[in-house]
Amino acid sequence: MFPLVVILLFPLFSFSQSSGTIDGKKIEILHAGSLKFDENLGNGAKRLIGDVQFKHGNVLMFCDSAYFYSDNSLDAFGHVHIQQNDSIHLYGDLLKYNGNTKKAVISKNVIVNKGDMQLTTDILNYDMATSVGFYTTTARIINKENELVSNQGYFFAKTNDLNFKKNVVLTNQKPGQKSPQFVINCDTMHYNTSSKVTSFIGPTTIKSKNNLIYCEDGWYDTKKDLSRFSKNSYILTAEQKMLGDSLYYDRTKGIGRAIKNVQIIDTAENMTIKGDYAIHYELRDLSIVTGNALLIQITGKDTLYLHADTLKSQGTAKENIREEKVVKSQKPEVGSRKIEKGLNKKDERRRKKSEENNNKEEVGKQEAISKKQEPTIIENDTSSQNQKSEIRNQQLFAYHKVKFFKNDLQGKCDSLIYVMSDSIMKMYGSPTIWSDENQLTADSIQLHTGEKSLRSIELKGRAFIASQEDSIHYNQIRGKYMQGFFKKNDIYLIKVEGNGQTIYYVKEKEAIKAVNRADCSDLNIYLKDKKIDRINFITKPEATIYPLNQIDIKDLKLKDFSWRDQFRPHIFEDIFTW
Repeated sequence: MFPLVVILLFPLFSFSQSSGTIDGKKIEILHAGSLKFDENLGNGAKRLIGDVQFKHGNVLMFCDSAYFYSDNSLDAFGHVHIQQNDSIHLYGDLLKYNGNTKKAVISKNVIVNKGDMQLTTDILNYDMATSVGFYTTTARIINKENELVSNQGYFFAKTNDLNFKKNVVLTNQKPGQKSPQFVINCDTMHYNTSSKVTSFIGPTTIKSKNNLIYCEDGWYDTKKDLSRFSKNSYILTAEQKMLGDSLYYDRTKGIGRAIKNVQIIDTAENMTIKGDYAIHYELRDLSIVTGNALLIQITGKDTLYLHADTLKSQGTAKENIREEKVVKSQKPEVGSRKIEKGLNKKDERRRKKSEENNNKEEVGKQEAISKKQEPTIIENDTSSQNQKSEIRNQQLFAYHKVKFFKNDLQGKCDSLIYVMSDSIMKMYGSPTIWSDENQLTADSIQLHTGEKSLRSIELKGRAFIASQEDSIHYNQIRGKYMQGFFKKNDIYLIKVEGNGQTIYYVKEKEAIKAVNRADCSDLNIYLKDKKIDRINFITKPEATIYPLNQIDIKDLKLKDFSWRDQFRPHIFEDIFTW
């Protein structure tokens, strides 16, 4: 028993003296409740039991029990704790450590703590010399509001970098929130626990309550909620899909940007907008596209192509809906009901007249869009939103140099507004519409469309309709205000109000024989087979039929006549030529 007693009483620090190891350092035994040799394990194994503590350079190791081998390695069991530089703490149930290579394998209930990061897994390989760890079993990393799960990964303790592969899932949930703000799924990810910036390669999805983002390359700053995406990237919302070579997204402000090969697809309206640059304001449901901007909308069997310098798509802004709900929920001021009841009939008529004047004034402001200015109506046209705030009321604004093409309808103007919920197109700035043989012009034009065909058209201010008979003869209708009605996309009735004038030609066997000129304040014109069939004069007309050779050629054109066929887009590509 004497030799064993000597061993047990021998100072433990004697085991720290060694040479021939890396950096000339051998693992030191700082403390153990008891120490025994175990010849069955070989390799000079010593068994340490009870509050075991080791030191190797800047690393401290703690456990319940351990086997310490003469080749400067050890196996540790129970409540394993590794502390490196007072900043990295590793925990587990089992540890295999080689002091010569400074490499450790920790298994079962593994936990790594560094700053505000915690990693948990089943098996972890860790290099004490480089402070680099890796795992090949499912791991979970928590870093404040971010939780990350992957099947494989590396973490670099010195730089706070982590690399992940296979089934990577990052969940971001801000403090106080009941559900995640977004979830990232990808195959390969890099994450820095200090900057909170994550980058990803390969197919990646970022899902949130308001949208879904897809890309195959990009980064996301989870601290600032800023991100960039590329390679087949898009942002998908309930109403729209935005694509581009590069996408930038500010989640806090709800602003997305797309650069090069931009597309905004509105699935609700079966519409696509293309361009070189786009910005989308999520909270305002507003998209703006510039640079070769092109709108494509499928309508039945036909397709509308529209080009302008700038295109804007405006839906019902969430702020407007919320604000309207607040206004509706407010209680009337004390005494307001008594005052309203106290109005006499005369006062009530005055109040209604005042409201009508205010409405007319507002309409006038919205229609007064100058040729060289951006339409002021763009940000303020909310009348239809007030009627049905809960229904998405999509509107399209196009300016400047607007041209559009459909097989049965073409147009040109400086600025255009299209209210999709009502299928109304409003044109400003020398607007022109071509429908078959007819050219329609006015100070402003309002076109009402149905799902498959045109319904009606309004020409306001210097309204003019013309069609060509030959190189010098044109059928013409002029007035202050006109309203045209369509059947199967052909005009069959035109109502003229104010200073109505007409010129149309009488033909025999396709040869022009006479010209009919009429002046009448109000009149109705009926068309058949795209030609004038008859005219009903509402008030006393001044009408005369002249033989063609008895009228001066100067009298064959009404005031404000302007034939604009050189501007008409005859094929889709013509809309890009101004």
